[in-house]
Amino acid sequence: MTETIAFPQGPIGRVSGRGLVLRGDDIDTDRIIPARFLKCVSFEALGEQAFADDRKELAGAHPFDQAEHQGASILVVNDNFGCGSSREHAPQSLMRWGIRAVLGVSYAEIFHGNCLALGIPCATATADQIHALQDAVAADPTAEWTLDLQALTFSDGSTSQTIALASGALDMLRTGQWDATGQLVARDAELTRTMAALPYLHGF
Repeated sequence: MTETIAFPQGPIGRVSGRGLVLRGDDIDTDRIIPARFLKCVSFEALGEQAFADDRKELAGAHPFDQAEHQGASILVVNDNFGCGSSREHAPQSLMRWGIRAVLGVSYAEIFHGNCLALGIPCATATADQIHALQDAVAADPTAEWTLDLQALTFSDGSTSQTIALASGALDMLRTGQWDATGQLVARDAELTRTMAALPYLHGF
């Protein structure tokens, strides 16, 4: 699958959609997007290459290839997800595949920061809670889940679990401060006035 819905922008209070389970600790960025795809001049095609080697090895059995998971937007992982190389291509490939939030036990610090820069919340819960949620999500791939950044819960209406996010990341997502482009666009009038007042932009 490749991205068909809008990319994140502005304040993010919640992410809703179907869940997708990817089990295993220490899934590194080279598995998320193999190094040979880093030569691309844009990120546009990276969604098609997410987990390319794992998917090839599993010959259609990888969750990202299974028909029931196409269109899923909340990825539920385990411990130390996104470790390894600091490549920003990893969260780009997930976002362009369609992922809008990740829930797991823990993340590599740089991967977490790269996700935040794209407006992708990386929420956490304990290992036991994540295992239970993975079982619940896998039991019904059609269920709609909500990762609520206001209530700090992950729920499908019948199952609900408290989640956590680092306070700084949570503030940036709730307020939209993660979205540098959006902030520039929102302050267009102020920027235009400043540009008009700068003599070196008008031949002195």
